[in-house]
Amino acid sequence: MTVENGSVLVTGGTRGIGKAIALRLASEGATRIALGYLRNDKAAEAAADEIRAAGAEPILVRGNVASEKVVAEFASHGPYAAVVHNAATGVIKPALETEDKHWDWTLSANARALLSLARACAPDMQSGSSIIGVSSLGSQRVLENYVLVGTSKAALESVVRYLAVELSPRGIRVNAVSAGVVETEALDHFPNREQMLSAGRTRTPAGRLVEPDDVAGAVAFLCSADADMVRGHTLIIDGGYSLLA
Repeated sequence: MTVENGSVLVTGGTRGIGKAIALRLASEGATRIALGYLRNDKAAEAAADEIRAAGAEPILVRGNVASEKVVAEFASHGPYAAVVHNAATGVIKPALETEDKHWDWTLSANARALLSLARACAPDMQSGSSIIGVSSLGSQRVLENYVLVGTSKAALESVVRYLAVELSPRGIRVNAVSAGVVETEALDHFPNREQMLSAGRTRTPAGRLVEPDDVAGAVAFLCSADADMVRGHTLIIDGGYSLLA
């Protein structure tokens, strides 16, 4: 099974990497695309217009993906050929400046939400469907001010491995993609944004920053029949950045 003629869900799907993923899956033949977003209605409507122009029907779902109500609404628009948990949030601070409420917010939206989505959506998904989590290099490497988000992404990758084993008998593939530095609005929350971009441009062996379409292409592969034997894997898309000492 592929996404062709099917419905897909992309959380955080109205901007940046998420929108690129949604548009790529539309180009792969998805006919209905549920786009999750938190609060930017203007960006959501603009993304919906792009999805329509790409030939698919957009469904906008507003709210925090960590909410039981929002997850239930996502599930109501299934069954899905692919569920992509791209939505991410978090407090960007040094470890000793974080608070327990920051931990709860970040881990719930970035990691627990993937498990919640699987519980809600997987029962109706057919064999050959895919669930994909979007991670980052901070899950394995130490990045400045990234302790909460990095930990949440490590947890997401662990959830991916467990789901991959548990859902394999149903024929559902579960994997993750981990992107290097991508110049999107998400970087605006980092105090060292310019330093990150500079390092990404100068240190990446491929000679350029990762772009949203690079991540979208990897997601499309994992949703394809060619990835049938890829299970519980985190595919790194960083142009070789993480290979350097």
